[in-house]
Amino acid sequence: MSPERAPTRIVILGGGFAGLALAQRLEKIVRKDEVDVTLVSRDNYALFTPMLPEVSAGDLEPRHIVSPLRALLRHTKLMLAEVTAIDFEEKTLDVRFVLDRSAQQLRYDHLVLATGSVTATFGIPGVGEHTFPFKRLEDADALRNHIVSTLELADVESDPSKRRTLLTYAIVGGGYTGVEVAGELVDFFHSVLGYYRTIERNEIQIALIEGGPRLLPDLLPKMGVYCTEFLSRRRVRVMLGAPVASVDSGGVAFKDGRRVDAATVVWSAGVRPSPFIAGLPLPHARNGGIMAQADMSVEGHPGVWALGDCAWIPAPEGGYYPSTAQHALREGPALAENILRVLRGQPTRPFKWKALGTMASLGGRRGVVGFPNGFVLTGFLAWWLWRTYYLVRIPGWYRKVRVGFDWFIGLIFPRDIAELRVDTERARSDARRDAGRA
Repeated sequence: MSPERAPTRIVILGGGFAGLALAQRLEKIVRKDEVDVTLVSRDNYALFTPMLPEVSAGDLEPRHIVSPLRALLRHTKLMLAEVTAIDFEEKTLDVRFVLDRSAQQLRYDHLVLATGSVTATFGIPGVGEHTFPFKRLEDADALRNHIVSTLELADVESDPSKRRTLLTYAIVGGGYTGVEVAGELVDFFHSVLGYYRTIERNEIQIALIEGGPRLLPDLLPKMGVYCTEFLSRRRVRVMLGAPVASVDSGGVAFKDGRRVDAATVVWSAGVRPSPFIAGLPLPHARNGGIMAQADMSVEGHPGVWALGDCAWIPAPEGGYYPSTAQHALREGPALAENILRVLRGQPTRPFKWKALGTMASLGGRRGVVGFPNGFVLTGFLAWWLWRTYYLVRIPGWYRKVRVGFDWFIGLIFPRDIAELRVDTERARSDARRDAGRA
């Protein structure tokens, strides 16, 4: 590269699995003086989402499943900001910093859309107002605190109807997240009910609600059958073929007229790309995601790429690659190689990856794993495989050790029931009152 030539500007939107994997691979294969890479993210950490259900049930500490982006990236510039506008003709984007709300404009030569997804409500009344989403670290922490508060309230509640509603927990969505949250909640209640002397185990009601005919609908049928049988044995009420009509402050109403009264409704029924992504003048799929080409470029927009949950990437055998962490971790490095090929004037290559398998943890030291050949592994060995695989995949030895230590402690001691009101409106209000400033 000639000395007077400016570095190629690469801007990555999103610090999730795909965006982080892309940035890390670029740092390894491209010279520092050849590119100027900027990662734009709302958070300064990467969240290891497969372990999020264990945070909600108190099995893992929240900080142990997040890794600071600055510790993972050596040369990439990190910008804590949200994108407010993109001009594809001028190759500029406007960002607003999340800390002081100031604005700045960036220029790019290559723009990568890896913004992930947000919770999908499907326009069902009451979902946004009366459910706990389960997508971010704050969601898991808020859910855990709320569950503890329902136990505290139920322990002193004398009205049988109110007590029953407080001790009913509805989880809407029978995919990975739904079954794992249900299993973790069973373990949590088994561990902590000894602290609540007026609450009997049979008073706890957990309902797992799926609108379709089986759990894990996108995976092998045997996996869904095993999940249903195992969770039912653990006293989880599995409700299949139960499409939700609405949610209110007292529970869930179904289209067939039935109802589940619950003070806690967890929403894990699906995700979609952010409204910002859906509003961009790019080719879109039916859910608002970006239609990418096989090499993850966006047709008609040279220098624009899309991957991860916000992108629909065609698979060689037909259809599109699923939005899973396993695929995002491979899409990132593959896109880094394609960007390098563009810089070298070489043709790009289509993304190709065959999944190693799919798995879910069900609590009670049991799990389920499906392999590409159709074989399904269940029970303790599947649970052990789940934990081993994700312990290896979580970035950084520090985090691996802390997670392993949390798991070891969980074998010996009951789970923590401290309700931590940290950085909440209630905590700020209490602090102002205590200081005489209310």
